[in-house]
Amino acid sequence: MESSGSETLLKKVEAENQGNVDENLKQRIWDESKKMWVVAGPAIFTRFSTFGVNVISQAFVGHIGATELAAFALIITVLIKFANGLLLGVASGLETLCGQAYGARQYHMLGIYLQRSWVVLVLTSTLLLPFFVFAAPIFKALGQDESIANMAGTISLWFIPVIYSFITSFSCQMFLQAQSKNKIISYLAAFSLSIHIFLSWLLTMKYKFGIAGAAISTILAYWIPNIGQLVFIISGGCKETWKGFSMLAFKDLWPVIKLSLSAGAMLCLEVWYNSILILLTGNFKNAEVEIDALSICLNINGWEMMISLGFLAAASVRISNELGKEDPRAAKFSIVVIVVTSLSIGLILFTVFLFLRERLAYIFTNSPEVAAEVANLSPLLAFSILMNSVQPVLSGVAIGAGWQSTVVYVNLGSYYLIGIPFGALLGYVIKLQVQGVWIGMLTGTLIQTIILVIITSRTDWDKQVMVTLFIRFHSFSLCQICTCVR
Repeated sequence: MESSGSETLLKKVEAENQGNVDENLKQRIWDESKKMWVVAGPAIFTRFSTFGVNVISQAFVGHIGATELAAFALIITVLIKFANGLLLGVASGLETLCGQAYGARQYHMLGIYLQRSWVVLVLTSTLLLPFFVFAAPIFKALGQDESIANMAGTISLWFIPVIYSFITSFSCQMFLQAQSKNKIISYLAAFSLSIHIFLSWLLTMKYKFGIAGAAISTILAYWIPNIGQLVFIISGGCKETWKGFSMLAFKDLWPVIKLSLSAGAMLCLEVWYNSILILLTGNFKNAEVEIDALSICLNINGWEMMISLGFLAAASVRISNELGKEDPRAAKFSIVVIVVTSLSIGLILFTVFLFLRERLAYIFTNSPEVAAEVANLSPLLAFSILMNSVQPVLSGVAIGAGWQSTVVYVNLGSYYLIGIPFGALLGYVIKLQVQGVWIGMLTGTLIQTIILVIITSRTDWDKQVMVTLFIRFHSFSLCQICTCVR
């Protein structure tokens, strides 16, 4: 009887302990989810708003003329996408540094990192200027229609202020995200988008300013949030992390440049990957239907990608913050929560797009041929969306941990040595056409994702904390010494 009573008491104690563990786990998941959505929610909304600026601009330019629309689309899809990918990549080095410094409570360093990033981004943007100044001859050399190329040359000059807007936009966003203060970015993006709609109508439809009107509205749509972010940062919104302008911004620039170049290469290789899909598709026999169908699928994929990029931002901020705090267990827990959340959303969207098939196409086109091709591509679109729910999160982990230089080699191998050649083989040799090209591209993405999963799962996060400490204190020792002296 005594033994039975002891066993009963032991079972009760075990049940209570298990209940406490379950309750503790639920609380940890809830706390981590709140921290994740503080970054991911505003980041997703901001990216939707920014994506919407170009969509709105193109919609109004379409009412000006066919040549203007073609030229405007050429600038957006080629030059702006090229500049955006490069500058976003270069700026993501700041994401690593600010996130880790904030986690380590070295708040004064964030403002210095921000100013150093401005220096690097200004230099990078200036190097891009020739592409915009000489856009017309460049597009002619690429075989574009002369009238479209000439119009694109005119429009590209209007977009020079947009290039420089990326400097403030990307750097300030990453500076604020590292502190989980990015709600202000969402408010400014929403305000800017509403102003853009009104100004686009006013300048292009009512006052008939044509391309100049559309360009002015677009420039303002990009710069209004930037001015708001700068005012917020400088006027006291970030008292702990912004201590004013400093000459230390020009010290120890080489480590920042190296990290920025690695980050730029990493993201550019991903951004340009889908562009090559379009180029390969343009050489098929029934290219018009293929490209129309592919454009619809990539448009849907592009909108969904804004969600994935929001989780990328959340992953980079959470991992860098926890590594800065020297808490490897919290970093690993953050990865699990973000991946599971993103994957859950991806599975829902995967199911939706897998079963909607050609019904999706009729939102964008009335052509039965294009709709039928979209139906054929829908399974590939669904699998792309599913992989988008994991791969960007792992890229965010890489940014947070400072692995950009490693991921450059992963991207080169999986995308450009495997994905593209395999896609060309399936598309051209085995005659699967656009499906073959897309399967090849998906294969490259799958390989990249598997490699990143292996790297992440095999990482010794205790050692990663030590690496983070070494990079932060060794690479920026001069700035630390100057701060201590003060």
